[in-house]
Amino acid sequence: MKQPETKPDTRQHIHAAMRAAFPQAEQRVARFYAMQEYHLGWRDPQLAPSQADPGKLIRPQLVLLACRAAGGDPAQALPLAAGIQLLHDFTLIHDDIEDDSDTRRGRPTLWHLWGLAQGINAGDGMFVIAHLAIHRLSAVGVPADRVLRVLRRFDEVILSVCEGQFLDISFEGDLSISPDDYLAMISRKTAALIDGSAALGAMAAGADDSTVAAMGTFGRSLGLAFQIEDDILGIWGDPALTGKPRAADLYRRKVSLPVVHALRTAVDAADLAAIYAQPAPDAAAVDRALAILDAADARSYCAAIAAEHHHAALDALERLDTRGSAEAAAAIAQIRAVAESLLGRQA
Repeated sequence: MKQPETKPDTRQHIHAAMRAAFPQAEQRVARFYAMQEYHLGWRDPQLAPSQADPGKLIRPQLVLLACRAAGGDPAQALPLAAGIQLLHDFTLIHDDIEDDSDTRRGRPTLWHLWGLAQGINAGDGMFVIAHLAIHRLSAVGVPADRVLRVLRRFDEVILSVCEGQFLDISFEGDLSISPDDYLAMISRKTAALIDGSAALGAMAAGADDSTVAAMGTFGRSLGLAFQIEDDILGIWGDPALTGKPRAADLYRRKVSLPVVHALRTAVDAADLAAIYAQPAPDAAAVDRALAILDAADARSYCAAIAAEHHHAALDALERLDTRGSAEAAAAIAQIRAVAESLLGRQA
């Protein structure tokens, strides 16, 4: 996803707000926080200060843009942006454990370095620090009743993401799920946090309910389109652009939307199911799976659904009233540019 064209120092401000949420640690527990800082890219495997790729920070930047679009001061939303990113990273720490992943962003995962128990505990700690970040909204002048509403919506987002992870784990290896089942899962696991980022940014600005709802609809629709585009790239993406092996998701036997569609519509669906029953499909099996997906027109099917959600995201933006504010209109234009860069992306 294209990074929003916010001010050049926005990423540094977000990281500063994230650091500010961490407590001053007694020496006995300093490693507990240092492990979390390793995951965030602030330390190396020896826990010495370092700077690794922090990721795109798309969600916290969307918080700031949504706040600006709703007529608020993005500086006041920085604690919320920090909380959203810390929440996202909490889910990644636990996701790596649940997926048995040993690398993330080209580095060993936290649990792979320090063990399962410490990985779970570090993720739990980041979950709490995400909340502490949002409590700092009061210190930058956001009214207490608004902070409470933000915290409630924040927790609702977390619960939705956990529901999505439950479904994702439950669906693993299940070749009987429907497209609706799959969309229900990604609407929670992927789209809910993007929905929350946009809606909460507007909420922090004191926006009315209709503006918050429109921002949330935009975020959810964008999240769905993004994940479906990711499913397409996971099978048909150019390795030179994606950085992943050819047909990577087929080798992993990932039950993504193109596969779900083909399993229900392809003439040779039984052959595809047999390939997915193999513990490690070889190149010939993957080529056969690709042929089945192509015969079922799975790529076009998914592209059409992604386009539908992409258009729904843009329609939601059109419902926003900037009330003649040049700042708000500029923020909406930047948000629209993010959405428009998504459809048909190559990486």
